[in-house]
Amino acid sequence: MSVRARILKGDQGIAEAVAILRCGEVVGLPTETVYGLAGDAFQPMAAARIFEAKGRPLTDPLIVHLPEVGWLERVARIDSLEQQIQVQQLAAAFWPGPLTLTLQKHPDLPDLITAGMESVAVRVTAHPLFQKVLRELGSPLAAPSANRFGKISPTTAEDVQIELGDVIPAILDGGACEHGLESTIVAITKEGFEILRPGPITKEQLSKYGHVVHPSGIVNTPGSLPGHYAPKTELHILETDIKSFIPPLKAGLLVLRTPDPEVIERYAAVEVLSPSGDLREAATNFYGALRRLDNLKVDIIFSESLREEGIGVAVMDRMRRAAYGSVNG
Repeated sequence: MSVRARILKGDQGIAEAVAILRCGEVVGLPTETVYGLAGDAFQPMAAARIFEAKGRPLTDPLIVHLPEVGWLERVARIDSLEQQIQVQQLAAAFWPGPLTLTLQKHPDLPDLITAGMESVAVRVTAHPLFQKVLRELGSPLAAPSANRFGKISPTTAEDVQIELGDVIPAILDGGACEHGLESTIVAITKEGFEILRPGPITKEQLSKYGHVVHPSGIVNTPGSLPGHYAPKTELHILETDIKSFIPPLKAGLLVLRTPDPEVIERYAAVEVLSPSGDLREAATNFYGALRRLDNLKVDIIFSESLREEGIGVAVMDRMRRAAYGSVNG
């Protein structure tokens, strides 16, 4: 019988998490976006344990988390004055928070963290427990989402227990995540800000600080594969009105607002992301709702499309990747 990861709480839990991390082990930690699987960014064996626990390809880089912008020089290099000013502006506006920047890596950072690339994805987390762990440990932490590679990201400690409880020693419980979607990843280029992965920080917010451009080509960033965040059950995005759609088999439905009773009756289960139609609330609830439908073992899951404005762009990005991965994974 496998040993399940212990769920840690409070100050004692923080102390235990730090002790585990110092030994080069990994711990599930809460962030304001989703739960992360954390390991000391300067211990290559800790990084290797992250990849092993998740079943993550070594070609997929990890995000490095910091408690404050002053730690940035420990993991990244900013050579030009122009980029330094841009980083300072973005940091002042969005850090701590769900914005990840790709910058030139510091030569001391292990290559395993960046999948051998010369750039590193880095952000300053806003979660108070993650902040305390970072400061007590005294080292940056690499922390991708705490789930099996390509599967639904966890937004509670219990989700992490289900996903990785048999392969990691402990999870620090910080309650439900605030945003519920992974951070926005941005590259600073000569042409402007490239959004490599949409997230809680939107194009409209970024455009206040510079020109936002489309990625210039295929990029290798965390969570950038076409099939990602996928449930075990096939997920299909409806392109038709849910009122006229008759589902086959035993189906689950994911919707923004509560549908009419006659629609609800057609499904084995219905998950509503936001009764008021608020896209930020929908983003917060997306992974949890998808996981609940997946755990019901319905034959198929259908989701309606959300309007692609603001954070709705990020939700639809995750939904399309989840649908692709559920069919092609």
